[in-house]
Amino acid sequence: MRALLFLLVFPYPAAAFEAVTSRDAFVALTAGKRLMGDGVSLQVLPDGRITGRGFGLRVSGTWAWRDGLFCRTLDTALRDFPLNCQTVAIQGDVLRFRADRGTGDVADLRLR
Repeated sequence: MRALLFLLVFPYPAAAFEAVTSRDAFVALTAGKRLMGDGVSLQVLPDGRITGRGFGLRVSGTWAWRDGLFCRTLDTALRDFPLNCQTVAIQGDVLRFRADRGTGDVADLRLR
């Protein structure tokens, strides 16, 4: 009974995001899957291409793994996004990308 009461008062913390630090690990997570969320549906292909849609626009781009970071460019009909290297972490089926070498904005995308 005490254990149950303890769990109700102090529930287990949510699993933390775990860093993805290698290209091989990243490819294993994303191969054959779509990254989805907040109006975005992308495929990050093992050959270094990015394809999909974002907010109703076709998105294309390139990516490479450099110094433990996911470095990408993106192009749309309205705007081009220059090279940005980002940290990547995983929690369940959610990949978290943090821009500007881990100091910028966060995008959480589900693997589908």
